[in-house]
Amino acid sequence: MNPENQRLELEQYARARGFEFDVFEEHESSRKTRPIHEQVLNDVRSRKYDTLIVWRLDRWARSVSELCLEVDEFIQKGTNFVSLRDNLDFSTATGKLQFHILAAFAEFEREIIRERTLAGLDRARAEGTKLGRPRKVV
Repeated sequence: MNPENQRLELEQYARARGFEFDVFEEHESSRKTRPIHEQVLNDVRSRKYDTLIVWRLDRWARSVSELCLEVDEFIQKGTNFVSLRDNLDFSTATGKLQFHILAAFAEFEREIIRERTLAGLDRARAEGTKLGRPRKVV
């Protein structure tokens, strides 16, 4: 989805609830470098915001562990975390339960993928396939 459409949905949600808000958009990022994410995280840690609203969970975190740690930190600090498209509001008991269930399933899926990958590598080794990058001949 176009980032502009995401922004419009988020602004509409915030306005409908009478929130004062700032909009943040990551223009260039990678798994390791996300300057806007870090800025917002620091702002939340310093209690500049009492609620963080994201369009979808995957727009905030790049891994289940990152998401779990950060949402847990938000909850401990009393910061609400809302995922608009996932229909999750972690300020409620139901939202917290849903979050933990989703996180458990995501972690399970990641482990299943890992197990399948390792099984495939074991099979390839047993068949005599050389794994890894080819050696560079100079």
